[in-house]
Amino acid sequence: MISNRTPLLDRVREPKDLRGLDMAELKQLADELRGETISAVSNVGGHLGAGLGVVELTVALHHVFATPDDRLIWDVGHQAYPHKILTGRRNRIRTLRQGGGLSGFTRRAESEYDPFGAAHSSTSISAALGMAVARDLKGERRHVIAVIGDGAISAGMAYEAINNAGALGSRLIVILNDNEMSIAPPVGAMSGYLSRLSSSKSYRGFRDVMKEVARALPRPIEEAARRAEEFARGFAGGGTMFEELGFYYVGPIDGHDLDHLVPILKNLRDTHGRKPVLLHVVTQKGKGHPFSKESEEKYHAVGKFDVVTGTMAASKPGAPTYTKVFGESLIREAARDPAIVAITAAMPSGTGIDLFAKRFPLRSFDVGIAEQHAVTFAAGLATEGMKPFCAIYSTFLQRAYDQVVHDVAIQRLPVRFAIDRAGLVGADGPTHAGSYDVTYLATLPDFVVMAAADEAELERMVATAARIDDRPSAIRYPRGEGTGAARSENPEPLEIGRGRVLREGSRVALLSLGGRLQEALAAAEELSTRGLSTTVADARFAKPLDTDLIKRLARNHEILITIEEGAVGGFAAHVLQFLATNGLLDQGLKVRPMTLPDRFIEHDSPQRQYADAGLDAKAIVTTALAALGRAEGAARA
Repeated sequence: MISNRTPLLDRVREPKDLRGLDMAELKQLADELRGETISAVSNVGGHLGAGLGVVELTVALHHVFATPDDRLIWDVGHQAYPHKILTGRRNRIRTLRQGGGLSGFTRRAESEYDPFGAAHSSTSISAALGMAVARDLKGERRHVIAVIGDGAISAGMAYEAINNAGALGSRLIVILNDNEMSIAPPVGAMSGYLSRLSSSKSYRGFRDVMKEVARALPRPIEEAARRAEEFARGFAGGGTMFEELGFYYVGPIDGHDLDHLVPILKNLRDTHGRKPVLLHVVTQKGKGHPFSKESEEKYHAVGKFDVVTGTMAASKPGAPTYTKVFGESLIREAARDPAIVAITAAMPSGTGIDLFAKRFPLRSFDVGIAEQHAVTFAAGLATEGMKPFCAIYSTFLQRAYDQVVHDVAIQRLPVRFAIDRAGLVGADGPTHAGSYDVTYLATLPDFVVMAAADEAELERMVATAARIDDRPSAIRYPRGEGTGAARSENPEPLEIGRGRVLREGSRVALLSLGGRLQEALAAAEELSTRGLSTTVADARFAKPLDTDLIKRLARNHEILITIEEGAVGGFAAHVLQFLATNGLLDQGLKVRPMTLPDRFIEHDSPQRQYADAGLDAKAIVTTALAALGRAEGAARA
């Protein structure tokens, strides 16, 4: 059924339906697609600005190229909502990031139009090059297109891929979506015309001929001709670098102007060379968003909002977020110690470093999407007596593991890692879950690994890390609001390797690491009503272990259950290693490790994710009863 609001979009079930549209219809379709994207996100929240910036580009790409046979890869994937609407998923677009609904990123299992899953940045060119080389080896004919933003292309991996692509020479189209004007100034009709001309077969053939002619001219004339040609092709915007790396550069052009986009893309499609091409488009992030000029920063990732007014749905006031508590705690420590500096990899507000930067702008460093560099940069600072806090999400720190091992741990440098988004993170799903950091950090010699159970503990751990000067350390903490724990004006550092007991019992011992402590306390309360006296302890440290505490729990309880919001091989593995090597399993102690299951947990609310993972209070109770041979429904004692 065709509606008055989206008559053209209602006719598009898949991309082939828009390939017969004329230019006027494509422009109308783009307007309808922008409105539909805003409407969908207003209902469910999600990444908005990036998608709005590529509406026309999305329409043009699916109009010109024969997707899904032609491979279209979106870097990061958070700008792919319009792409999802055009590729058969419009009827589910209002399930974005909801349990059982569409992913907020591209995902191979979701659609044949998503040839490569992405949620971390700067992977598109590498993946696209792999697809292009596979095509060539199999003797197939298809286009491979990677769309990458100006932020994502700043990462080292993107340049590694560009360098390799230029050397291999496989036919590949890279579209640089420049939405921050960081490479080129605003462009107009003349630039668009020149780009259209330079992308055509006739121009490229003529250009090669004229190069040969120019070589026969006196050198000053040859040089003048070369500079004039490069200027006409927009090299003032950055093309020279890409040309030197083996790409044919076209642009910059207005990424919202379909009159220029479509013919240029057709020229690139119909020019069958082996040289890779980089098309530079300039777009406006958040184009058409409903928010006021003063609120532009809000449209990157949003909650539910009113489409007409742009008013965000009010959130209930609660405890401060762990991110904010970390930022404030670091400011407190930095005011005391001028050697403290803060580093983030393009996530200042997401890590709380934006708060630190306002107070200490000269001691705050945003290195861009470059986690590997961030870690080694921090290591360099540490060698000179500075006290770097490297604040990176758990899932992003994975990208710099070699640097953590080689540049920090082996040299025993006192870099302090602040690991936000530990554990399951809700709507962003498995790509952003902090599942592995305890496993991959606690295995490193002399690494202090802490996990905060509440915001008061986080404050004390920041104070502790600030005073660790002889080895690397890490603090992990969850996403979202704290528990409401009372905070201190002057938090005391912790004794390294010492946990705490919050509730004394005699039969069941619950040893928690990190953010599941409240669930452990709730489980203990339930177990007590069943006549099972339960101890609850907070380990605080995954490394070094509080071995005295573990011995006491093992010797004085029938059952020891470890609880952590991390993968197999983490905290529980270290506890079991200690118990086994010290003979503490020889007298019949029943040990039950509770970790994330050996599978990826799909996007949903965090509460449902933890229930699915078997790490909520109900699951803890069930685990304790099962260890005693009791059924969940057993009568209460």
